[in-house]
Amino acid sequence: MRRHALITAGTKGIGRQVTEHFLQKGYSVTVNYRSEDESVASLRAKWIHLKERLQFIQGDVTDEKAVDALVRSAKQRFGRIDCCLNNAGPFVFERKKIVDYSEEEWTYLLNGNLTSVFRLAKQVVPIMREQRFGRWITYGFQEADRAPGWMYRGPFAAVKTGLVSFTRTLALEESEYGITANMVCPGVIVGDMKEASIAQAEAEEESNTPFGRSATGEDVARLIAFLCEENSVMISGSVIDVTGGVDTIHQFRFRAQ
Repeated sequence: MRRHALITAGTKGIGRQVTEHFLQKGYSVTVNYRSEDESVASLRAKWIHLKERLQFIQGDVTDEKAVDALVRSAKQRFGRIDCCLNNAGPFVFERKKIVDYSEEEWTYLLNGNLTSVFRLAKQVVPIMREQRFGRWITYGFQEADRAPGWMYRGPFAAVKTGLVSFTRTLALEESEYGITANMVCPGVIVGDMKEASIAQAEAEEESNTPFGRSATGEDVARLIAFLCEENSVMISGSVIDVTGGVDTIHQFRFRAQ
């Protein structure tokens, strides 16, 4: 039996590394994307020799109908969904205080990072229950399980903290079906390092961690793959930082104007 992974936003950045890592490990993979046609073409060409194990489904995970179509296509093509990797998660890059975010930005972050995960769970978890097996992965930020404040990223932090509780609740409620749920929390992974391998990072001269190299998308992908192994069942409800020891959220300190 070949395991099947469904990966949202899996064509570029960290998501691409996750997609490629799971293909290398022998999984069949359904990749969701929103509008990254060039990235899809690049992935399709690179993995053309594994085309029978790879499909791409376009759709916005904040759209309920798109989520329905994604899950239906994944199940029809490969017959099961063993791992659901919730890589999609919008972010507002402008640094500003929490009350300066607009209503639209708040809704954008809430729907993209939390509501979309709820809707996907509604569709995927029943399939995993029938299989008596499932691996559920969400994404957070450094120390999300402690609900810390994060200056200039307040709405994102608030939504992801809610996702911690969602993930841990899912882990508790679905354990009887052999389903685990965990959150991974990438640190500072910038630019090309999101799609880079560990070997590529080691060849770079600059480093943003104490280990002499930058964190990469492969670091995140390797952790996710481990959490999805059949014998990793005792790791559930965990929130795991992948930061290389770097303090991500306390870069800024309040100074009275």
